[in-house]
Amino acid sequence: MSSPERPVRSRILGTGICLPPRVVPNAEIAPLLEVDEAWIEQRTGIRERRFVNEGIGASDLGVEAANQAIRGAGLTPKDIDFVVFATLTPDFCFPGSSCYLQARLEMGLTPAMDVRNQCTGFLYGLTVADALVLAGQARRVLVVGAEVHSTGLDLGPRGRDLSALFGDGAGAVVIAPAHSPDSGILGSVLHAQGEHADALMCVAPQSSRRPRIDHQMLDQGLHFPVMDGRRVFRHAVQRLEESVKEVLHKTGYSIGDIACFVFHQANLRIVESVANRLNIPNERLFNNIERYGNTTAASIPIALHEAVVQDRIRRGDLVLLAAFGSGFTWGSILLRW
Repeated sequence: MSSPERPVRSRILGTGICLPPRVVPNAEIAPLLEVDEAWIEQRTGIRERRFVNEGIGASDLGVEAANQAIRGAGLTPKDIDFVVFATLTPDFCFPGSSCYLQARLEMGLTPAMDVRNQCTGFLYGLTVADALVLAGQARRVLVVGAEVHSTGLDLGPRGRDLSALFGDGAGAVVIAPAHSPDSGILGSVLHAQGEHADALMCVAPQSSRRPRIDHQMLDQGLHFPVMDGRRVFRHAVQRLEESVKEVLHKTGYSIGDIACFVFHQANLRIVESVANRLNIPNERLFNNIERYGNTTAASIPIALHEAVVQDRIRRGDLVLLAAFGSGFTWGSILLRW
């Protein structure tokens, strides 16, 4: 018996999101950071974000987003062949959050893996899912991006440059073979430059130390993220511009062909700078950072879902996803919806 013919493309069948009900406006955190609430919005474009309630972890948010995406695809969790979970805020140091998600979805023996590429985690995960489908290793892959940042932020003056940026949330998609060679994921590019890893990182805990975290490290705030804002901004704008051009060149399309650009929602000023350099019209950009802040691996799937629900993305549209983040890592994906 001959083996089934492998698909030439994979496509997104369903999307889903989970946003914690607690809304945290700038007015609530600005006094804690000892800044003006208008200062936050001017620097970042963020007006509010979502924070989880006590006891909620990344996989908890991921379950709701995953179920919504699976239902949207017309499937059940039993129909999923592989789970890819992107997060920088796992429930525990180990095992991976994908295993908790898989168990909560009652998927039996379905394989599950974590992706730790921070703000580009969803793009890396989506590329892995695409490769699994094209290789014939899986027909339906669940890709989830979920983050709980609120429990790991320094909500004091020392954290003013970073803590206003982040929020909690989850997004998910289901990937399956496409019916047409001109639909689905048309091309992707991924890059990394580890020499800049120290520009955006969380120092503690460290596996190279015994103990991995101590009272001195806690007193110094080394368990909170740190960022060289100017270096991150400069490289983000440059690399996002390059990756957009690269994936368009790879697939033979141009800026004018793209119906909707969905960038990682890190900072509205970054997105605006990239759009200006590429001459992308505002009406072709989808931004929601003003309501959710930076949800790292969750930001693109959340924005993608909302763009579809709001009819900003329609069947047949070309959609370009792009992200830059800690590592440094960055990339772009072009797909036809």
